[in-house]
Amino acid sequence: MLRHPGAAPPSRITPLVVVGLLRARRGDPDPWSPLAEALELAEGTGELQRLAPVAAARAEARWLAGETGEIPAETAVALALALTHHAPWATGELYVWRRRAGLSERVPLEAVAEQFRLELDGDGEAAGECWAALGCPYEAALALAHGDSEDARRRALAELQRLGARPAAARVARSLRQDGARDLRSGPRAATRGNPVGLTQRELEVLALVAEGLRNAQIAEQLFVSEKTVAHHVSAILRKLGVGTRSQAGAAAARLGIVER
Repeated sequence: MLRHPGAAPPSRITPLVVVGLLRARRGDPDPWSPLAEALELAEGTGELQRLAPVAAARAEARWLAGETGEIPAETAVALALALTHHAPWATGELYVWRRRAGLSERVPLEAVAEQFRLELDGDGEAAGECWAALGCPYEAALALAHGDSEDARRRALAELQRLGARPAAARVARSLRQDGARDLRSGPRAATRGNPVGLTQRELEVLALVAEGLRNAQIAEQLFVSEKTVAHHVSAILRKLGVGTRSQAGAAAARLGIVER
């Protein structure tokens, strides 16, 4: 789209945002050139549907770069428009980035979409579950990373590392260490990278037991962990395999050669 000579200027905004965000999320060079052009084009339209995605993308890029002090200015104009037009998605996304930047402000929770409302209300784990249900693992991990539970933040770190989202993973790891967390892994082990869907070693162990027909309580007893921890692993396994049931997970694992059957 960006190489198309006849593309109208507004039609360049979304592709520019995608390129800028991809570079920022992977830690690639120069995310700001496409995001600067996107902002210039969006400001020329004055339209919320153009301005809000650009503002959110630039806020995320600022957060990833550790430039959180710039986020209020990046989001102010689009947020005012979103509130005026009663746009719950744009309103929620922009408020979330402002909260992640450390702003303490009153948020009209009734005016924001559910997954943003949950995080703004302090339930990062529930917000993460909403994002996961929508098939958005990166957004789910960011929501988890802003919860209070160390376990949830560790799971967020592991997911960001699996996705190759290096800047976000580095921020989450730094936050965990500042709060006293120890024994943080630097990234997926070779065994994780070697399987087709990026399952961790523990998830492979859980999957093997699921394929044998064991329930969560039985798996927890064998692995000396809680049922809640097993449930989190099973949820991650189903998502990574792209299936909806335990029997489908076992079949997919056998088909991929991850476990024998």
